[in-house]
Amino acid sequence: MRERARDRGRLQDMLEYAQNAMQFAEGVSYEEFLTDRMRYFAIMKNIEIIGEAANMLTNDFRNLHPELPWNQIIGMRHVLVHGYAQISDLKLWRTVTNDLPPLYQFVSQCLSNINWEDWEK
Repeated sequence: MRERARDRGRLQDMLEYAQNAMQFAEGVSYEEFLTDRMRYFAIMKNIEIIGEAANMLTNDFRNLHPELPWNQIIGMRHVLVHGYAQISDLKLWRTVTNDLPPLYQFVSQCLSNINWEDWEK
């Protein structure tokens, strides 16, 4: 059962792993991303963890924030874990370069703006 008391920790995980992935991609071209296998798999793993943390958020939290594409975030995790042969390199690159920065901003704001004492009751 998902508990509201764990939402903050899951958001903190999303923030940490988004930051990791973005740092791994910083200053790197798409071609470098493709040829540096360690970097590629590090980014992939961090995006996978973000999706797992999003999946473990309560439905209450996700429903309160429909502006995020929760199904896509969680779906990406499922592809990375179960459909790894179907991974699109370009989609993974676009996720880290285009999708993670606004997700990072959103999660940062949530962590700062939510009254966690009330939320966790």
